[in-house]
Amino acid sequence: MDFVRIESAFHSVRLRTKVLIGLTVGFLAAVVWVDLYFSRLVDRKLQQGPFAGSLAIYAASRSVEVGDAFTRDAVVAQLRQSGYTESDSNRIGHYRVDGDAVDVFPGEQSYFSTEPATLKFRDGHITDVLDGMKHTPIESYSLEPQPIATLDAGDNGKRRLVAFPEIPKNLVNALLAIEDKHFFAHPGFDPMRIIKSAYVDIKSARKEQGGSTLTMQLARNLYLDADKSWRRKASELAITLVLEQKLSKEKIFELYANQVYLGRHYGFTIKGFGEAAHVFFRKDLSQITLPEAALLAGLVQRPSYFDPVNHVERATERRNVVLAMMEQNAFITADAAQAAEAQPVKLAPPAADSSSAPYFLALATNELQSHLNDTRDASLSRVYTTLDLELQHAAVEAVQMGIAEVDKRLAHRKSEDDARPQVALLALDPHTGEVRAAVGGRNFAISQVNHILSKRQPGSVFKPFVYAAALSPGKDGATKFTPASTVVDEPTTFRFGNATYQPGNFGEEFHGRVTLRNALAKSMNVAAVRVAEQIGYRRVVDLAKAAGINNNLQPTPALALGAYEATPLEMAGAYTVFANQGEYVQPSFVTEALSSTGKVAYRDAPARRRVLETPVAFVMQDMLQEVLRSGTAASVRSRGLTVDAAGKTGTSRDGWFAGFTGDLLCIVWVGYDDNRDLDLEGAKSALPIWAEFMKRASQIRQSAAHLPGPPPGVVSVAIDPTTGLRAGPDCLSRRNEFFVEGTAPTRTCSHDFNDDPNFFKADMPALPPQPDLTIPQEVPQ
Repeated sequence: MDFVRIESAFHSVRLRTKVLIGLTVGFLAAVVWVDLYFSRLVDRKLQQGPFAGSLAIYAASRSVEVGDAFTRDAVVAQLRQSGYTESDSNRIGHYRVDGDAVDVFPGEQSYFSTEPATLKFRDGHITDVLDGMKHTPIESYSLEPQPIATLDAGDNGKRRLVAFPEIPKNLVNALLAIEDKHFFAHPGFDPMRIIKSAYVDIKSARKEQGGSTLTMQLARNLYLDADKSWRRKASELAITLVLEQKLSKEKIFELYANQVYLGRHYGFTIKGFGEAAHVFFRKDLSQITLPEAALLAGLVQRPSYFDPVNHVERATERRNVVLAMMEQNAFITADAAQAAEAQPVKLAPPAADSSSAPYFLALATNELQSHLNDTRDASLSRVYTTLDLELQHAAVEAVQMGIAEVDKRLAHRKSEDDARPQVALLALDPHTGEVRAAVGGRNFAISQVNHILSKRQPGSVFKPFVYAAALSPGKDGATKFTPASTVVDEPTTFRFGNATYQPGNFGEEFHGRVTLRNALAKSMNVAAVRVAEQIGYRRVVDLAKAAGINNNLQPTPALALGAYEATPLEMAGAYTVFANQGEYVQPSFVTEALSSTGKVAYRDAPARRRVLETPVAFVMQDMLQEVLRSGTAASVRSRGLTVDAAGKTGTSRDGWFAGFTGDLLCIVWVGYDDNRDLDLEGAKSALPIWAEFMKRASQIRQSAAHLPGPPPGVVSVAIDPTTGLRAGPDCLSRRNEFFVEGTAPTRTCSHDFNDDPNFFKADMPALPPQPDLTIPQEVPQ
């Protein structure tokens, strides 16, 4: 009997041992499997790069040369923003400051520059640009492009990546004090913090504190979804332990600082403290103050609730809690905490943000999507754009100043809905089509409508295409009009098919017989329609379409006055034919896009085509200069713009100005969203904005090119400016006029032309019958 009991007990112990061994082996196998699974998951993410799905968007490279207004510190700041550091291990590049000189060393990941250079400075200007190897002078040097934004695929997030050494100590301490004070000591999770937070939550009967460490938060943000199940919490803990094994504390902190969600701004998610510092303070993260660091750290708990833009009192209170915790943990003194608490929250004005260029970003994205099926499918990692950050800043400031002037002019008018006019500005290089600055509205935070793409009646900014068609040879190769040709500006009823059209002039002022030069300079409506009628409306349509204006144009009398809608983007492209010696260049926003493997996924090749003969384009340029000399835009000189420029005012229900210098073309539009009448001429609405921008642009680029002189095929002849005849010895006045070779007048004003009733009649063929078309509403001036 005892033997049976002993044997039974032995079998029981052996069975339990087997079960225990099995459970232990199973547990260890599970631990090993979990460790391997999550270890591989983390390894894969780290190998790809934790932000591998991000798309970095860069501005155009800045080329510097001797004489540029640039300080040493400004160059260093730009290099830092482009990713350069003082460490020679940086793969983008590094720099070295040596007195009044900066040595620049591009790295293997540099985009433009491959050779080192030395820049020397004195009195706020660059005095020398030297080859970094040979130490010999070079003409210019291209600095690394600056980032505009880093976008996260999937959630429309923006971030500015920072390295741990670039994170200010005050921000590190603020985050430790309020989120995880034992971060640099615990193994990834903090048992005491978890117990304390659970106790506080139970005591308050609601979730007051979180038990997650910074590493746990990073694991959740980088690898997991928002599910709150126990399975996800277990995964979070496993990933946390793996991260702590594989990465240093500094690297974990760096990843966290670049990934943490800190709210939304202008329709984008704010990812990381680098982007938050820029959004709220317009500062590089390394430049923020103690109270600013405390404010950013305080956002982590509830970004929307503590948003300083919309809830400044809450944000201030939360900031002060962080400061108190910093004092309690001996990160700052009581005096420092008190001084910081006494400071009001100071945020950068929303409209002052020019470097993020939200309207430009939207246009650049549109361009990419039109050439690629899907930017995400293309796995893009870097996009290099045409944006000039200095000109963008000038554009934003010019729009702010100019639209304030418009508001002041309209302040006496009463509006039931308190609507305010909107604005658009687009500036580009007329020779390459590269867009340098874009402002699509008065405030992106209030309205994301991009008015650069809004179709509106261009008014008189369209008239140059009427005169360009008139100066161009017809099908027979003959030119019927010159700048000195005359037309009668008087009340006229034009018949078109079964319709009649009776345009008026601004202020109902008529000038009688005028030259084409004066008719364009003074923006005379009847004269423009008369010219279009004589050459044929179809010729004007064909020319305008060739210049990139849309297909909605119709050959009617109202065409001559800009009655058919076009966008500011279309008009900017169209004006390149005047600013680029007759050649149309399609506007572009992106120069190149690279895939995640570094291969070129897209490279810009803007459309180009000859629209005007070079001599005709020059004559038109000179006629548009007359608009600024003696015409509707003569006030531009009183606004401080002294460089050579040409352009045209336009007034429909909106205000327009289109103009250019030797290397920059700019279009400005001002009007209401609902198309109500602005009732303010382009010279008083759009022109002031254009003039302010171009003045600032000329100061930024002091070496801006002059407008080109007459090309071969153009002659200068002295004429009588009243009659347009060649100046003779008896003429009371004279001026030099440019003509396409072979078209200058042969008769002189000394002839007794008053007795010849046919003298001024243009030698034009009879007009063919015109079809019945609806003529849109007239646009004055």
